[in-house]
Amino acid sequence: MNKAELIDAIAGEAKLTKADSKKALDAFLKVTGNALTKGERIALVGFGSFSVATRSARVGRNPQTGKEIKIAAKKVVRFVPGAELKAKVQ
Repeated sequence: MNKAELIDAIAGEAKLTKADSKKALDAFLKVTGNALTKGERIALVGFGSFSVATRSARVGRNPQTGKEIKIAAKKVVRFVPGAELKAKVQ
């Protein structure tokens, strides 16, 4: 499902216009991005939680040459699904 399809699905489920659904989705993405940038955790009960974790530096290998390369430490976004979402998927 891409963004346009998600907007259509939200509009149908919530009985909103597509324009309102797009505004709501864009606002959610903006607020979520800003919160994660600040290092905050976002928990949506039943759905899951988003958080920022630090991945430590490590040594990797170039698959084409086999030569070792250094991979720098970085922050990554983590998503942990909630119990209800896990139950729906299984």
